[in-house]
Amino acid sequence: MAEIIQRDGTWAFDGTTVRITPGLHRSVPLFRQTYGEITVPLEAVAGVVYEPERRRGRLRLRLREGADPLLQATGGRLPDAADPYRLLVDIDRSGVAEYVAEEIRHALLLDQIPKDPTKAYLLPGPPVPVSVRSSDGTVSFDGAQVRIDWADTSERVKRATGPRIVAVGDLVQVEWLPNTGYEDGFMRFVTHETVFSKLPPEKDPYALDLWGSTRRDLLTALVATAVTSRLPHPSARGEDEGDGGFRDRPPRAARVPPPADHHDVLLRRLRELGELHREGVLTDEEFTMTKAAVLRGFR
Repeated sequence: MAEIIQRDGTWAFDGTTVRITPGLHRSVPLFRQTYGEITVPLEAVAGVVYEPERRRGRLRLRLREGADPLLQATGGRLPDAADPYRLLVDIDRSGVAEYVAEEIRHALLLDQIPKDPTKAYLLPGPPVPVSVRSSDGTVSFDGAQVRIDWADTSERVKRATGPRIVAVGDLVQVEWLPNTGYEDGFMRFVTHETVFSKLPPEKDPYALDLWGSTRRDLLTALVATAVTSRLPHPSARGEDEGDGGFRDRPPRAARVPPPADHHDVLLRRLRELGELHREGVLTDEEFTMTKAAVLRGFR
C-alpha cells in the first residue's frame, strides 16, 4: 500500500486502484468535499506526475480520455483547486509523493495499461438522486430525468415557461462552463430538438445561467456529470456520422398524457409568453423557442 495523507486530502494505492479522499480542511473547495471519495481503477489511469515547488508540490493523476464522466462533462474547465485529481503536498512530504507516483507508474508498466481513449466510462460519476441550487434555479436529476425549477431572480421568460423536465432519452449532451467570478457560466441541456438553438443562457429554458456564488454554482458540475455518465459514451456517439453520431442513443422515454389541469397551466404560460413578446421583452427567435418548449408539454 502506497499512501500519502495531506491537509488537501489522501491518496492510497493498493496496486489496482487509486483511492482519492478529499480533506476536510476549510481550504478544500466545497465541490471536492461534496463530490466525495473517488475510486480510480488502474485501467483508467494514463499517467501520474509529482511537480515539486519551493513551498508545496503537486501530485497529479492523468486519466485516459473517455474514462471519467466528470472530466467529460467539465471538459477540463474545473478550477485547478477543485480538480480532484490534484493533491497539494507539503514540501517535507515530497519523498512520499514521489514514492506514490512511482508505485502507480510501476503498476501501469507491469499491467501494460494502454494510454489510448477508452470505449466506455470506467468511473461511475456521482450517485443519484442529486440536486443543486444555483443562482438561476434548482436543478435535480434522479437518474431518469432532469428537472429545473427557476428562481425568483430568473429571467421572466424562463419563469413563464415553468419548471423544465427533460428525460434522459431526449438529451444529446450537457454543456457546462463554470462561473469564474469574472465571467458568467452556464449549464445547458441539449435535446434532439434544441441542438441548433442559439438562445443565450439567460433566456434559454433548457439552460441555467450561472452568475452568483462561484462556490455554489460549481456544484452544478455534479449534475452535469451524473447526466453525462448516463448518456451514450462519446466513442459510441461518433461511430456513425451518417445519422449525426447518435445511432446508439437510448430510446426516448414513453410520454404519459398530462392531466387537464396541466393543460390549463400551459395555456396560461402561452398567454404570458405572448404578452412578453408584444412588450418587446422577447425577440421573435426567443418567443418561438420558448413557445415550442411550452407546446412540448402538451404531448
